[in-house]
Amino acid sequence: MNPIALPLPPLRRAAVLVLLGALALGGTAGCSPAAESAPRTAQARESPPAGTPASTSTATDVGWVQLMTPMNQQAVKLLALAAERAAEPRVRDFAVRLRTGQEAELVRLRSLLTRMGLPGTDVHAGHDMPGMVTVRDLDAARAAEGSAFDRLVLVQIRDHLRQSAQVSRSEITSGGRADARELAAALVTARETSLAELERLPGAVRALG
Repeated sequence: MNPIALPLPPLRRAAVLVLLGALALGGTAGCSPAAESAPRTAQARESPPAGTPASTSTATDVGWVQLMTPMNQQAVKLLALAAERAAEPRVRDFAVRLRTGQEAELVRLRSLLTRMGLPGTDVHAGHDMPGMVTVRDLDAARAAEGSAFDRLVLVQIRDHLRQSAQVSRSEITSGGRADARELAAALVTARETSLAELERLPGAVRALG
């Protein structure tokens, strides 16, 4: 999906280009991070020069944390439904455990937002992008039942895990903050483990193709 076309000021446009450039090799794209809403201390250079302090945020760091936070928030909403309504017990158990893990990640992501001087608001609200569980997706899940509900959850969560892992790999290679890269690495490890488990769940072969 192409980024949403918005008139961006130069600094915000630079942040968008850096983040999307980092994602290009993975074939993913997202909407633009709201770098203009952050204080100037968080609106840092497009790429870190040699010797950049760990506390200096680059545009990639800003884009990553402002994208990853709502991705987790939306996934948690779908996982909460799955924990209550999945027809297959193993899918319910998986949803419970994954929800717990994603909520723990959210605590760390929000702490990182605070350290970077960024707002806690969802700057991607209303944007439809790969890996994001949308309001439309949640409505479809609430309307589904039985095996159809399980298939929807498996597909949506698989996409969320894959895309958020890809974005986090880009942060690992292109980010400027050591604490952000460390968290991104932890997220990638967690997603690789969860994807392997998800693909072994009952109904996964049929749902995921």
